[in-house]
Amino acid sequence: MGNCIPLTPRVLESKNSLDLMEIMGNFSYDDSNMTVLDYDAAPCHNQYCPFFQRVAPTFLAVTCAAAALSTGALLVALAKRPHTWGWPQSRALVAQLAVGTGLFAALLPPVAVGIGQGWRLGAGLCRLTHLLWHWSLFAQGLLVASGSCSTAWCRWDPQSRWLAVAVWAGALMLATPAAFAGGMVAAPETSCIRRSVDVLSPVYLLHLTLCLCLFLLLPAVLLVAMLAVPKLRAGWEPGVTVSWFFFGLWVPYGVGLAVDFLLQAQLLQPTCSTFEHFDYVLGLSEGLGVLHCCLGPAVLLTTWLCRHRAGASGSC
Repeated sequence: MGNCIPLTPRVLESKNSLDLMEIMGNFSYDDSNMTVLDYDAAPCHNQYCPFFQRVAPTFLAVTCAAAALSTGALLVALAKRPHTWGWPQSRALVAQLAVGTGLFAALLPPVAVGIGQGWRLGAGLCRLTHLLWHWSLFAQGLLVASGSCSTAWCRWDPQSRWLAVAVWAGALMLATPAAFAGGMVAAPETSCIRRSVDVLSPVYLLHLTLCLCLFLLLPAVLLVAMLAVPKLRAGWEPGVTVSWFFFGLWVPYGVGLAVDFLLQAQLLQPTCSTFEHFDYVLGLSEGLGVLHCCLGPAVLLTTWLCRHRAGASGSC
């Protein structure tokens, strides 16, 4: 979360601007030498890295515990009242969303420990963590999208089963670049980062493009389609917006990723204020997205309880 990761700066001196790669990176790293850059050097003071390492493990641990409770409660409700889940929160769709959030939440403890104590699980598990993290996100995004524009999940028949296989297999394929767009880097402590050191490398550009398609382009296209196509607009029910909670939490991070790339690629020249505050904005936006694994199941469960009680009493 944020930008507390290794970069390879190129020194470009100017009277009017600071070197972007130098001020956005907290140290440079190569195979033969490692030079620590001083974040506190005048005139800019970026204190994000110590803040991130202090706060992130606790935040992820609490989020994981809350996600376990909310996802467990959602699965219990699915098991006990399987026939009360109807379109648009059908049982087939909600069960798969619960699997996606459960997979995401299961990755939070090793990530939290790695941030707090350094990554000690090896390069292979680091890349596997990247892969599973993004697999769960892409699967959830595709599930929400498919549930928003069709009634395919109304029943669990052969057609919906094949769709489920296609969604999860497609999500795994889309997440594969994430496993190669990051890895272990020796900082003061070995870190498992979720971004390639070379921001302009083809694998990172592919990974970034796929993330922006999921977090920004997909919800925008769906929204335009809903407004432009009368048939889709007629099938839009208020309950569909509940599953869009996922996009609502991750869209700010998608915007942050786009701005971060423009900064790292030197397409934007940051001011000192940008340097000092953007990492916090990016970290907070990713933290907001991470909350989907506990808030998403809770919102789905609350909506179901509200509808169930409304059906029994005539009001919610």
